[in-house]
Amino acid sequence: MNVLVVEDENQTAARLINLIHRYDPSIGILGRFASVEKTLAYFDGPGCIVPDLIFLDIHLEDDDGFKILESIDSSIPVIFTTAYSEYSLKAFKSFSIDYLLKPIDYEQLCDAIDKYKRIRTLNEPDLKSSIPDSAVPTQIKERFMVTWGAKLLSIPAAQIAYFSYEQKTAFLVTNDHRRFAVDYSLDRLVQLTDPNQFFRVNRSCLVCLSAITSIFAYSAGKLKLDLNPDPGYEVFVSSDRVSEFKDWLGK
Repeated sequence: MNVLVVEDENQTAARLINLIHRYDPSIGILGRFASVEKTLAYFDGPGCIVPDLIFLDIHLEDDDGFKILESIDSSIPVIFTTAYSEYSLKAFKSFSIDYLLKPIDYEQLCDAIDKYKRIRTLNEPDLKSSIPDSAVPTQIKERFMVTWGAKLLSIPAAQIAYFSYEQKTAFLVTNDHRRFAVDYSLDRLVQLTDPNQFFRVNRSCLVCLSAITSIFAYSAGKLKLDLNPDPGYEVFVSSDRVSEFKDWLGK
């Protein structure tokens, strides 16, 4: 996945790129431009690589970012970033995925990129439809191999309370509060765990149903979870996942 960052504030641009790579280090940054003129020059250049996604500041050093969208392929998805909420209605008349207010919150950024991925997946041909069910291997793991000092341990899935993602590493936490690093991304762990037992409540936490002890309603449509064992920090269900989470609880 390749993205283009259009932002005229150096510090903001650097932080945005850092957050993007915190989300996924493999995302390619095709370039960062501070003006409408420089951005259009990139698209007009002979070596232009069309980005999969544009992060676009609306208020640039020479004009507003909408001028860029008027001149390029309007089908390129855009995540807008700005300090001015009054642009929101105009932003959503374009092919906008989301609209993020500065200072950009990491969880909101993650949710916006996740939203882009879901939309992209819906628009792609369903290649699996031509594959017989018998040819698709079952991926749900019954146990996970972890390292503990010089030992290798096999942890049954039934003993896992949740997976968390911290400092670019995924961790497995057991019901008795043992914690082990695992060599999987959370995206991959979602595929490897039983969807009836595990749900990804936000970008950094995949929880087991049995680990949820209490659920509290919060403002902005969020839900707060109490988990056992206690992770030592608050765990929220992202607002765009609340409806799916409720459906999962009612299965």
